[in-house]
Amino acid sequence: MSTQAMAMRDYIDVVGSSTVYAFSTVVAERFGKSTPFRTPKIESTGSGGGLKLFCQGVGMKYPDVANSSRQIKASEIELCRRNGVNDVVEILIGFDGIVLAQSKVGQRISLTRRELFLALAKNVPNPDGSANTIANPYLNWRDINPSLPEVRIEVLGPPPTSGTRDAFSELVLDYGCHTFAWIADLQAQAKQAQQGGDVKRAGALTHKQRGLCRMLREDGGYIDAGENDNLVVQKLNANPDALGLLGFSFLDQNRDRIQSAEIDGFKPSFASIASGDYPISRPLYVYVKKAHIGMIPGIEAFISEFISDRAAGENGYLSRKGMIPLTKSERQAIAERVKALRPVTH
Repeated sequence: MSTQAMAMRDYIDVVGSSTVYAFSTVVAERFGKSTPFRTPKIESTGSGGGLKLFCQGVGMKYPDVANSSRQIKASEIELCRRNGVNDVVEILIGFDGIVLAQSKVGQRISLTRRELFLALAKNVPNPDGSANTIANPYLNWRDINPSLPEVRIEVLGPPPTSGTRDAFSELVLDYGCHTFAWIADLQAQAKQAQQGGDVKRAGALTHKQRGLCRMLREDGGYIDAGENDNLVVQKLNANPDALGLLGFSFLDQNRDRIQSAEIDGFKPSFASIASGDYPISRPLYVYVKKAHIGMIPGIEAFISEFISDRAAGENGYLSRKGMIPLTKSERQAIAERVKALRPVTH
């Protein structure tokens, strides 16, 4: 598509993560007010959905920027390349925690990642200790641990296209699943096969692990609540017994209505996420289509605002919205990468 045709769109088109959406909209509003460029259009589609749209091609009908609460996958980079999107610039903007939120009216709960896995997995290890699984029999939290409340298991969470769901699967479900020795042994076998060059066996074992660990129950224990985190907050207030998976920023902005469960002995906070003590934290990214820079006006200026000290610094306006900032040296390294427009290679 010609440069003239591209210039017909005079605003930046951003899609992706519902978590990063909360930060991106603030940057976009400030950018629109403080520069000669139009305010970017931001859509919350989930990380996977946004990257799929982003990778469809080059041209004014395709997004310029994708927000993601996880790193882009090799399969997504390949999709981009197949569609002519050859240079994608990756920008780490900060960190966020995933919280298990509940209404302030409800009884505050403290859980381990093993207990969360047992609560939410479609199939769980057989309680008799044998190396096989059974359909999840746990209906109440007390069924899993007598010290937990006798409340029905009901967790509202994001769909499969969500980066929050991906991160939760890796950091909670996988972790809890691998506390069972025979499943951890499958992981060890997969690593050994990979190191020995047996890629096929390693892949099969990894696929088996994920089937055991990441399949969520479909009987009402886990409820797909879509990408609208504000709606989850409303539903938690309507049902004090329910729990909801949200980004830390949403907890931080709604502390008058919701509270967070304790996970593995830690409560989510700026300090616990920044230190790495809180076990469910993840990086936040922005991906930029290099081919659109210079064609769609304002992209470089928008990204510069996003990673500036006034936005992403320790006392920046994004930290006041709940984002955990990078260190000054990390931000400087990212700024150099952005200035050079170095494309992602992993």
